[in-house]
Amino acid sequence: MRSVGHGQEVMINALTMDVEDYYHASAFDSEIGFAKWENQATRIETSMYKMLDILAKQGVQGTCFVLGWVAQHFPNVVRACHNEGHEIATHGYSHRLIYNQTPDEFRADLQRSLDVIQDLTGEKVLGYRAPSFSITKRSLWAIEILQALGLKYDSSVFPTRPLVHNRYGFPGAPTMPCEIRPGFWEFPITTFRFLGRDFPVGGGGWLRHYPYKITRWGIRRVNAEGRSSVVYLHPWEMDPGQPRLRGSLWRQFLHYRNLDKTEGKLMSLCQDFRFQPMRKILAL
Repeated sequence: MRSVGHGQEVMINALTMDVEDYYHASAFDSEIGFAKWENQATRIETSMYKMLDILAKQGVQGTCFVLGWVAQHFPNVVRACHNEGHEIATHGYSHRLIYNQTPDEFRADLQRSLDVIQDLTGEKVLGYRAPSFSITKRSLWAIEILQALGLKYDSSVFPTRPLVHNRYGFPGAPTMPCEIRPGFWEFPITTFRFLGRDFPVGGGGWLRHYPYKITRWGIRRVNAEGRSSVVYLHPWEMDPGQPRLRGSLWRQFLHYRNLDKTEGKLMSLCQDFRFQPMRKILAL
């Protein structure tokens, strides 16, 4: 999507937030499963309000993919996001990878999240993002369920081969928003092509681990191709003081590295690019 500013067209990108706490990350499922969540020291309110404050000062609105469990236990977080004008979408309820569920389990989990979130906002949820981008070739059946439950778009497909783990990846999938079923859109996670390979850019660990100059270069390259990019962050990525969980050295490296740099990178992104919620970019 493009807008006109200062005599030239400006590409509009999507800023998205996966609203979950540090212990919800799939990397730590084996250490802290769903049954243990209520016993953890929560950080979601402090980290999410910090992110919302930054975005308010920058005049930026985006899409919040809210975990249903968070919405049920911390409704004020959802209300704060909604009151700031951010789109409220769903991240499922229990952060289970789609392909580890049966279709009936997935439908029930999704419906549970919709019931909680829509009751809080009084508005219909249009968008979905799978935990750890787990819509892959083996879980495409989930798209039909998303549409059957009234959603209008998904933003879960990562159109590249995974570089660090195998939880996501859909090589050959479209790299720009497209209508994949009548009335239902896919807004894929952003990649750029370099040296014959597709690389992720603009979100999560990639935002934290890349030098910002690479992130800015990658998004500008994508925009020059006429594509809106997707920036995605988690509230816990704004929280370098979060408790350290047990796990492999590799998982700890991926999760904790550069947490102290996310805030500055988010502010730089807001200054260097234009952002809107996904539903506006897709004009839903």
